Amino acid sequence: MGQSVIKLDPLALKKLVNYYTPNRLSKKPPYAVIAAKANGCTITAYESGKVMFQGDNHEEESSKWGSQFETKTNKTKTKSAIPKWINQDHIGTDEAGTGDYFGPITVAAVYATEKQQALLRELGVKDSKTMKDPTIQKIVKDILKTDIVYSSLTLKNEKYNQLQKRGWSQGRIKAWMHHHAIKNVLGKLDDSVDPSGILIDQFCEPDVFHRHVKATGAESHDGLTFMTKAESYSTPVAAASMIARYRYVYEMNQMSKEVGFDLQKGASKIVDQQAKRIIKSHGEDYLNQIAKVHFANTKKAKQ
Repeated sequence: MGQSVIKLDPLALKKLVNYYTPNRLSKKPPYAVIAAKANGCTITAYESGKVMFQGDNHEEESSKWGSQFETKTNKTKTKSAIPKWINQDHIGTDEAGTGDYFGPITVAAVYATEKQQALLRELGVKDSKTMKDPTIQKIVKDILKTDIVYSSLTLKNEKYNQLQKRGWSQGRIKAWMHHHAIKNVLGKLDDSVDPSGILIDQFCEPDVFHRHVKATGAESHDGLTFMTKAESYSTPVAAASMIARYRYVYEMNQMSKEVGFDLQKGASKIVDQQAKRIIKSHGEDYLNQIAKVHFANTKKAKQ
């Protein structure tokens, strides 16, 4: 079993603890602030700021919190430098819904020329994490009126849960979706168009991404670049992030209408209560259609 170890400052450690609280294990080692299990990986965070990730997906999970980490072989991974073509025409991808119990995973890819990127920025395109959903929805409606080339994919919960039961980790699912979103965009471009680059908002190490894609039976695209917080540097990635969020929110609104109340985003205690309410009103099997049932929220709701 592989492992990764990273060191976080107090603020980052607090964010990590809050993130994994829904997946908390009942027992933890001495001096640990939390022990949790998520994405097929055991996470143990200590008072010192040291965090250990153990399991098949240790690289993928640890890369969410830092692009530099140690492995058993003491290899050091560093994040990519900003590409020289960041302001030139390129494809950018991002996803939404991966940490939310309710709702699907959505992925978007956007190709934009230098001129189109300037227009997107004028429309208000930037890091979606700095904006509220109503603002994102308004801007995306304007984005979709432009002549950019994009692809938006939505993985419904029922299919997501099927893939999970087949042994697909969430990392493999995301890589599979990013791969196909890029493929769709490339297929829409004229033969004369050769993008300066393809940039993915990094959620795992590059070699892990390529292994995930290969495991799905596909061949990964050439010339991929990976960056953490890529939406802060790349307008196409920022636009992709907003489109993915727009699609996720749309699906959540549709599901909320079906269940008769507003579903909560995230994976908090409120989500546990809503899952319990749904089990009582619609039955446990209904969760398979609207939730990522392998999350710890399902077990808590049933208890």
